[in-house]
Amino acid sequence: MSLSSSSPLPPTPELDSNGIFSDEPLREAREQALRGDWQAARHVVEDAGRDWELRGWRIGRLGLAAAEDDGWLGAWLRAEPADPTAVLLQAGTMIRRAVQARGIASSARTTEEQFQGFHTNMQAAAPVLRRAMRLAGSDDPTPWAEMMRTMFADQQTREASFDEVYAEAQRRDPYHFEIHLMAVQLRLDKWFGSHEQSFATAREIAAAAPAGSGVTLLPLYTHLEYAKREFHWDVTGDVPKAACEAYLRRPEVQDEVDRAVAKWRAGTPQSVLVPGWLQWLALYYTLAGRREQAKAVFDEIGPRVCPRHDWAYFWDTAQTGYLTAWRWANGGRRPVPGTELASTRSG
Repeated sequence: MSLSSSSPLPPTPELDSNGIFSDEPLREAREQALRGDWQAARHVVEDAGRDWELRGWRIGRLGLAAAEDDGWLGAWLRAEPADPTAVLLQAGTMIRRAVQARGIASSARTTEEQFQGFHTNMQAAAPVLRRAMRLAGSDDPTPWAEMMRTMFADQQTREASFDEVYAEAQRRDPYHFEIHLMAVQLRLDKWFGSHEQSFATAREIAAAAPAGSGVTLLPLYTHLEYAKREFHWDVTGDVPKAACEAYLRRPEVQDEVDRAVAKWRAGTPQSVLVPGWLQWLALYYTLAGRREQAKAVFDEIGPRVCPRHDWAYFWDTAQTGYLTAWRWANGGRRPVPGTELASTRSG
């Protein structure tokens, strides 16, 4: 495919900070809940049935809504204090507030106040999640997935129960994406492990998973994390651009990523999380300089998108990163991590 630098850009994608373009019932339920109709939130979670990734997705997005305005959740908990979904949402709200309190900057750029807010909210969520576990159905992995999130701040929980929680979560849903993503994240160099541990975990999970499962893409995620940590995190000047490109263009890296993507696509993936996984691909193809593949993925994502926070690791904001890469994929000049691409073209 040849992209002409003189051809006009397609219409700029519409960005959604709530991230629910891909789930219309959730968008409607969120709006109703924020108007006080907590039953709408309960019904949309129940309607996910045994699609555990969809259930977890809806819990997470409703938790974000409650983190901003939890009046409707408080009313739900007063009306039905033992409702498993309400209790899980209560914990999920604490977790989302913890993440918001800390932000996504590196440790060197995070204040003591931000760390304190992160730890306080995460630690408060753990006992609520233990109650959610007791109330949960016999095969719902969602409370166990949420408990794994608290382990980023609660060292006691992590050291005492990681293996037990991870094993039970896998028993309930062997290839649940968020469960395995957090297992890889906890073993990243930037958290509590090493590059070797995170790559080993990602590769083991991806190899065992069936085609089409999102966890087959975990090696791609780990390569992006490695590039960020080694060549971009807290680095200034031209080093991030050159080093990230050089690493992601290595033949062995491209070969592993291409095999992971091929296995994922071979199974006709169907998940509410697909739009987010496609953004990983778009980010990778952009940083690796693979314009044709990047454009194809951006086209697949479509005209409405909630940019993943991963873009903000390489540009000032997720929105800036997404649009910078999208413009390049559609014929603009080569994007440089850390800078914004102007809408004008220079070939």
